[in-house]
Amino acid sequence: MTEMIITGLLCGAVLGFVLQRGRFCLTGGFRDMYLTKDNRMFYALLLAIAIQAVGVYALIQFGVLQFAAGTYSWVAVVIGSFVFGIGIIFAGGCATGTWYRAAEGLIGSWIALIFYMITSAVMKTGILLPVNEKLQGIQVKDNSMANTFGVSVWLLIALLVVIVAIIMYNQWKKPKVFIPKMKPKRTGLAYHLLERRWHPFFTASLVGIIAIVAWVLSENTGRMAGLGITTPTANILQYLVLGDSSFLNWGVFLVLGLFIGSFIAAKASGEFRLRVPAPKTIVYSLCGGVLMGFGASLAGGCSIGNGLVQTAMFTWQGWISLLFMIFGVWTASYFVFVRPAAKKAGARKAATTSVHA
Repeated sequence: MTEMIITGLLCGAVLGFVLQRGRFCLTGGFRDMYLTKDNRMFYALLLAIAIQAVGVYALIQFGVLQFAAGTYSWVAVVIGSFVFGIGIIFAGGCATGTWYRAAEGLIGSWIALIFYMITSAVMKTGILLPVNEKLQGIQVKDNSMANTFGVSVWLLIALLVVIVAIIMYNQWKKPKVFIPKMKPKRTGLAYHLLERRWHPFFTASLVGIIAIVAWVLSENTGRMAGLGITTPTANILQYLVLGDSSFLNWGVFLVLGLFIGSFIAAKASGEFRLRVPAPKTIVYSLCGGVLMGFGASLAGGCSIGNGLVQTAMFTWQGWISLLFMIFGVWTASYFVFVRPAAKKAGARKAATTSVHA
């Protein structure tokens, strides 16, 4: 138990610090792919996936880790991931983004987090469990992409590494845009850690390395998985309500550590501030939290569990989930951002025309 608490909290704290300082939230990344055609955060995610894939499968090769792809439900993954994608737009952050923004003092993120936690618990052990089990019961035999194609997983990893290397090279070749900066308030390490804007690819590299370490630390405590947010988040509430210590695992202390690390980063960088949202944002956050909890539980993972970890393990669950998460984000972005903006533009145009008529 002591090892589980210490390593879980430490790994989570480092992850939370990195995520908060690097602003590593996939909601904005997926949204910007659609709204502004900015793919940098998506490329950063691919980099983190590639680093984790190489590291984890190397450890598996040497017998340090164990992994079995198992089976998956394509119906549950498709529906759940799409709903989750919609939810994170309303909530204003993905699973980890909601945790670290709550640690920054955003009350809207607290609301989203609470309802994310409640709905996840209800899906896993509450009245929505039959719905969850029914949809997840439609199983596909093999979750392993390598087995499906009849190739070594290392071939898939090599393909991803080559793709990521090409992307990184092309990004590096792009002309650098000069961005005016204010005079630094800090110097040395403090400036680089707490003030300087972190590059998404630097942050992604750290996330990929942390994800590898997480596998080792987690499996050492008997939890045969890497980074995960949804189930541990639900486990916190289940433990508090039922008092059943079986709900306490390495993942629970990971997410608690994530909050602590994010809070430390926000306070140290001067970014912590209690912010009360407008009534509309409160409603959006509540609905987003519910959709996140429902979708991630149904899909068997969130933007981290499926979008970062399962993709690195080259499971169908991970890559299908990532695809439909993005579709969900784009769908919600259209109705939340694009359509209202188009209506306002149309109304202004009509008003201008009537004035000049």
